[in-house]
Amino acid sequence: MAGEEFRTGSGAILYDAEILTAISSEWLHPEFWRIRDAVIGELGGRGQALVVETPAGPAVLRRCLRGGQVRRLSTDRYLFTGYASSRAFREWRILDHLFGSGLPVPRPLAASCERAGLTYRAGLLTRLIPGARTLLELAPDLDEVEIGQLAQVLERFFAAGLKHPDLNAGNILRDPQGQWFLIDLDRAKIQSGSARPGRMVGRLQRSLTKAGYSDQAEAIARCFDQ
Repeated sequence: MAGEEFRTGSGAILYDAEILTAISSEWLHPEFWRIRDAVIGELGGRGQALVVETPAGPAVLRRCLRGGQVRRLSTDRYLFTGYASSRAFREWRILDHLFGSGLPVPRPLAASCERAGLTYRAGLLTRLIPGARTLLELAPDLDEVEIGQLAQVLERFFAAGLKHPDLNAGNILRDPQGQWFLIDLDRAKIQSGSARPGRMVGRLQRSLTKAGYSDQAEAIARCFDQ
């Protein structure tokens, strides 16, 4: 699918015209949905992710927020170097590419880049995966077969050249039908040729071990040692 872009008075929006026949920059702000009582849920991660009921169906709205020490200087502003290089636009394009390739990621609906002088703020709206739970929530009850199925899905992403900088147990979902999904592809990249799984799988293992699921972490490691 091809995204369409249009400029607003203070920035730009990239959106899926196949689903959204109309779009406003207000859609990328939590306040727009709150005053309409259209917020139907909140997701973890510093409060930046809301489940909202849009005219196109339930969606997840996430504002781009800074982490680490730089957060002390600004929680949500980034240096503007062009719309295409803004964080939300880059993530939208990656999701669009992966979704169009048949890989299990949320379908991207819209991304915003809102300029203010030399800086910008950004937001991303994606389709909700109904009933999905994180790997962190599911880990205690997973068996070897289910972990093997997850590893097969991850291998498909690595084969497609995906480099996920934050592959952890909170960024992997499974829906009620048993399909695994990757989310939160901020700062991810797609390279030509397969991506090496080592560091990404290692990060995933550490997140599981830190949460107390060392057996599951070792089971994932065995899948990639074969």
